[in-house]
Amino acid sequence: MLMLFALGAAAGFLLQKQGGLANRLNSGFALLGSLAGVVVAVQALTAGETIDGQLWLLGSVHLGSFYLDTLAALMLLAVTLVGTAVSLYSFAYIKEYEGKGDVTIGVLMNLFLLAMTGMVLADNALGFLLCYELVTLTSYWLVKTNPAAARQSRLYLVMNHIGMVLVLAAFWLLCQRSGSLEFSVLREHHLAGPLASLVFLLSFCGFGLRAGFVPLHGWLPVAEPVAPSHISALMSGVMVKLGLFGILRVGIDFLGASQLWWGYMVLIFGACSAVLGVLFALAEHDLKRLLAYHTVENIGIILMGMGIGMIGLAGQQPTLVVLGLLGALYHLLNHAIFKSLLFMGTGSVMFRLHTRDMDKMGGLAKLMPWTALAFLIGAMAISALPPLNGFVSEWFIYQSLITMTRLGTSIVAPLAVVMLAVTGAMAVMCFVKVYGICFSGAPRSEKASQAREVPGAMVAGTLLLAAVCLVLGLGAPWIAPLVNGYGQALVAAHLASSVTSTVATGATLIPLDSSQAILSPPVIAITLFGLFLIPLLILALFKGPKPGRRHAGTPWACGYAYEERMSLTSGGVTHTLRRLCAPLYRKQPSLDLASALTGVSEAPSRTSLVLHALVLVLFILMAVGV
Repeated sequence: MLMLFALGAAAGFLLQKQGGLANRLNSGFALLGSLAGVVVAVQALTAGETIDGQLWLLGSVHLGSFYLDTLAALMLLAVTLVGTAVSLYSFAYIKEYEGKGDVTIGVLMNLFLLAMTGMVLADNALGFLLCYELVTLTSYWLVKTNPAAARQSRLYLVMNHIGMVLVLAAFWLLCQRSGSLEFSVLREHHLAGPLASLVFLLSFCGFGLRAGFVPLHGWLPVAEPVAPSHISALMSGVMVKLGLFGILRVGIDFLGASQLWWGYMVLIFGACSAVLGVLFALAEHDLKRLLAYHTVENIGIILMGMGIGMIGLAGQQPTLVVLGLLGALYHLLNHAIFKSLLFMGTGSVMFRLHTRDMDKMGGLAKLMPWTALAFLIGAMAISALPPLNGFVSEWFIYQSLITMTRLGTSIVAPLAVVMLAVTGAMAVMCFVKVYGICFSGAPRSEKASQAREVPGAMVAGTLLLAAVCLVLGLGAPWIAPLVNGYGQALVAAHLASSVTSTVATGATLIPLDSSQAILSPPVIAITLFGLFLIPLLILALFKGPKPGRRHAGTPWACGYAYEERMSLTSGGVTHTLRRLCAPLYRKQPSLDLASALTGVSEAPSRTSLVLHALVLVLFILMAVGV
């Protein structure tokens, strides 16, 4: 897998003057490497065992140790599933950048995938942090391939290097105390007291800048929209999850989630991020910025599950550990799939219309039917509508919050239930607006009226992820027990007990307590299909004579002549909500750390060189110090 990504980057670099061949090799090697990663991840998840060992190049050069537990396997599956679809999509989409750095984008895409998979597999602090920094640099260069994105790319680099400094400080404390860079030693050498809290806070803020939750989200709506759309899919779908992966590794694996307030802090940040993220998304007319804010929302939802799991570990509540982490990890995988699908669908629309403004779209469902179908599935999944995958993972998070409420230990849980419900309602509202404005009705611009379906490779990439959304939803009773392995292992290791109840029986999901709730996605799917089928059967049996043909004409406008500006706009859908929440929208800049770094991000590029030098010095100091 790693060799295929490296070969893809090398082939593209060596064949830069043969653009067509280089692009095909870039996409081809990325596709093969991603498929190999899917095989590795699925084997590790189905085996249910932790796999560790050494990586060797050609049997003689030692590249480091690797560690593949359920958490790493799930993260690897997210990276490589999205990588597979993005690589397939890029065969055709890269033509959009022909002569504008297309080969460079392909080379960097392979390096980006290599860095993310290397970070997930790493079992050594130095290898982990080197890959983490390579993720930052490759994604920065990918954003910078847009000539108009100099300020956005610098802001992204500044914020992520601030996070890198904090992460390096946390690892320096961990490794200095344990006397080793190996993760196997860090897992056995738990810190305690104020030092453990300091390490957790440093890692939470440092990795949080990569994850992009409020108020550390400033780079997301700035950098993601200007990147190529298939790279936006990788950044929003999987790269931000590396921040969550880092928080789990340090907070739970290395520190054991020993303090109760850590979990409550994660839960509160998650709930606030979920509500504010979807609220900011509702006010957007730029489709890619809207999707970026929905990433903030869904990162918040995942954090809620993570916080519940950490509260369970600190409070000796095995049910909370299993349910919270199951919901968080399942939503991590689900969000990677449906958010990447939505960004790729947006890329398909931009491929034909060359705009991100929703008010210049409209009527695309008839002209781009396959793209519209895939986007609709993604919109339903992110809105948590049954029986798709987003519904299942949010259901588990609801069940964990309800379980926590029944324990009566805190008022935070019932408030979080309300905030999650509000988030879900506003997400549905937002994507009704998006799909209605972009794909329904009449075309709102000349380019929209002339749109046609995108090339087959792009259609195949989006439909692949749409199919995965269905599989992860309908197949949840068989997939959830595999994801559940991480929480079960933590309970056995940290609480010296086990949760005997299963999370699934046959085609039914059970949240560890059959008296609380049950859910069967296949039954829901059959019922919903029946609700559509029965009216059609009744119509077929009892329909009368066929009515006459309808005649098109000018829409009735209450006696006035119809004007184009009378049609519903994206701003009109959310006008009332934006007026109600106007004070919050006015305070939006104060909730964003990026606003305090505006001057730095607009400084000359020497700022970037200073940050690179600082990170390099800290790397050396950490290695030498340990």
